[in-house]
Amino acid sequence: MANFSPIQRFIDFIGDRDGIGDKAALAAEAQKKFDLKKERSVYFNNLFAVRFCRSNTENLSNTVLSLSALQKYDDRPVFLCVVTPSKNFLRLMNSTFLSKISHSSQALRVDNIKGSFNGSDIMREIDGTENRPENFENLFEMHQNFTFRENLERLVESTNNIVPVGRAFAPTEDNLRCLAEAVRRARDFLQSPAYTDLNRELQQRTKAVKKEILTAAAIDNINIRGRVIEYLITAEPGAEKEHLVRCLTDGLPLPEFRVPDGLGDFAGNYDGWHTQTDIKTKMLALNSSPKAYNVDKLLSFLATEKSVYMIFLAGIADNNRIITRLISPFAEILLDNTRIIRHWAGRGSRGVAQFYENGLKEALHRSETDANRIDEEKAESFLRGLLDL
Repeated sequence: MANFSPIQRFIDFIGDRDGIGDKAALAAEAQKKFDLKKERSVYFNNLFAVRFCRSNTENLSNTVLSLSALQKYDDRPVFLCVVTPSKNFLRLMNSTFLSKISHSSQALRVDNIKGSFNGSDIMREIDGTENRPENFENLFEMHQNFTFRENLERLVESTNNIVPVGRAFAPTEDNLRCLAEAVRRARDFLQSPAYTDLNRELQQRTKAVKKEILTAAAIDNINIRGRVIEYLITAEPGAEKEHLVRCLTDGLPLPEFRVPDGLGDFAGNYDGWHTQTDIKTKMLALNSSPKAYNVDKLLSFLATEKSVYMIFLAGIADNNRIITRLISPFAEILLDNTRIIRHWAGRGSRGVAQFYENGLKEALHRSETDANRIDEEKAESFLRGLLDL
């Protein structure tokens, strides 16, 4: 998660200068105070970036920035600052908060980043949360759950009205029968020796790379940090893994490495159970609410016989202790702390789930039995709700 204290100082600075009415003067003051560099129309440092625009009202409809320019700064909060005669307005305009690309976008593809967006293309509300200063920290936390590539695919679809990359899961009668048994399967799996075997294997894998996990925990970028730790736990020994470990140990730039692009990070068969397990890391000293599962991928998997989906939480504490829990997504503690991000769903998706951080922290501090307590009626209602999306 970004360190929001200095960013909050910038937000307060902009608010304190309401009525300045001069875009150039405000930009010059901000540049001096926050040691901002300027590249074309964007002012930036290693913490945030901002584009200043002049308007008579908050509702700016003019072109703001090219998508290719935004990509350079999308790893930090990117602000639009609209300077009106009486008030300055800030909005987050990272790629997660764009609805489409408006100008010169006919050639926009995932391998050809073209076009610019208007002020009106920046979402004013995201899943019921207004794009306003008091919500910026939570909104940027949401943004950190998505890669630029994921947002680019969504923008290509919404801009060009092309066939979506994925399609919403359309269950057959047999699929619906399997889905109706998914919660019961999860409960039975938790009570079986197969759960113990899977849990033991994941704990052993985590213990084997504990030193490397603690080194990776220092990575600032939440997406990269999570991918590295997931890879360390799940990847089999080999040259690629050894190279990554050497780079981590020696403080060298991280190499490219492959992670699964499916539902889970770790798949296995245990005593006839077909399992997919998603690895989620939690820095216990930091605020974060990680993206969970793709809803359509979850439904498609659970619509097959003997399928069980699990979450393996690895909590990293300040005292170099790693706490792990293997939990069903139907466990009440997770279910009560899951929300579906709907704004991000394209025509070919029911959206993605997100876990609230308080639920993850509480789950890590509960016993395995308490953490995996399932309210079957609530879980089945939740699953039906996912199908209805």
